[in-house]
Amino acid sequence: MKRILVIEDEAPIRANLIRFLRLEGFETFEAPDGEAGLAMAIEIEPDLIFCDVMMPRMDGFALLDAMRLDARVRDIPFYFLSASAEPERLELAMEKGALGYLTKPFNLTQLHEILRRQFPLDDRTGATQ
Repeated sequence: MKRILVIEDEAPIRANLIRFLRLEGFETFEAPDGEAGLAMAIEIEPDLIFCDVMMPRMDGFALLDAMRLDARVRDIPFYFLSASAEPERLELAMEKGALGYLTKPFNLTQLHEILRRQFPLDDRTGATQ
């Protein structure tokens, strides 16, 4: 079963995303800020990370920078979540190595597309999605 880490400081958004991912058959983990997210990523080495940009203690950009310096987690696929759709933030996210940038509120179609792209085989049935 593929493991996904959600790093988001807003509890309702985090809970909704976790609920969606569990219904899709993924094992999920969560962290409320960047520092906790980095520790969790190192501990569990997830297959994918969804991370908010603006968080207390360590923002998403600093978290991604820290991850890219650590061989244990540097290659984990990483997508940003943010309420801001500023082109500068999107450009910075991509420069830092994120695979994508979802603006909140995001829709389920966008999430399905990311999951299909990251996990072409359905681990629950072994069939191609």
